[in-house]
Amino acid sequence: MSPTNDVQAKENAGFPTVRQVSVSAPLRWLALGWADLKSCAIPSLFYGFCFAGMGLLITFVFEHAYEYTSALTSGFLLLGPFLAMGLYEISRRRERNEACALAPTLTVWRRNAGNIGLFAVVLGVVFLVWARASLVVFALFYTNEMPNLSGFLAQILALENLEFLLVYFGVGLIFAAIVFAVSVVSIPMMLDRDQDAITAMLASVGALARNPGAMTLWALVIVVCTVLGFLTFHVGLVVLMPLLGHATWHAYRDLVAPPGASR
Repeated sequence: MSPTNDVQAKENAGFPTVRQVSVSAPLRWLALGWADLKSCAIPSLFYGFCFAGMGLLITFVFEHAYEYTSALTSGFLLLGPFLAMGLYEISRRRERNEACALAPTLTVWRRNAGNIGLFAVVLGVVFLVWARASLVVFALFYTNEMPNLSGFLAQILALENLEFLLVYFGVGLIFAAIVFAVSVVSIPMMLDRDQDAITAMLASVGALARNPGAMTLWALVIVVCTVLGFLTFHVGLVVLMPLLGHATWHAYRDLVAPPGASR
């Protein structure tokens, strides 16, 4: 089968058409996301406070067991695409000139519950494996007594125990890359067109493969915004997480052509 016929067959079967975007596209997504945030501030900030509240709760509960805090915080970020569903729906409603209401977004998962649930299971498994891997790395490098939190932070800032830092962040990067690859556009697609989870994840990986430059910049934007949020003791997450959530919706619109559209 020729490449043209193969593409046509995929489209006829309902496989999403992934588009190529400019490297600077993430900056446009942020601008559009900011417009959504300003126009629908109250429901958007509700989700922002939820993100910040969960981050603060994790830090408070596991204050004296930071090896768990690091794993749970990372897992919190891994599950971010699922937690941001309400933000995607806010952008979707604004796109359709519908009211900026919070209530309809709280149960948006019902629209495609089976596939969204399957995707949540996939992310949950990745989170559990990463949490276990995180604890294993700690156990390998701290075979005796664990340092207290201040001592551990001092080691990071002074780049002491460099082998641990390289291994820990290297392993974390692998898990983060996997989640990023399968979740770039998957949940917005499942919400928007009742797409099955497998196809949505494959399309997400395809978007990454076809746009490595733009996706690398987008990943860096996400990391920078998240780090800024945590450096402000989670307060920055109130605004930055909704901004990223809304921008992700516009990333989906940019990266995946509507059904029946040309490439």
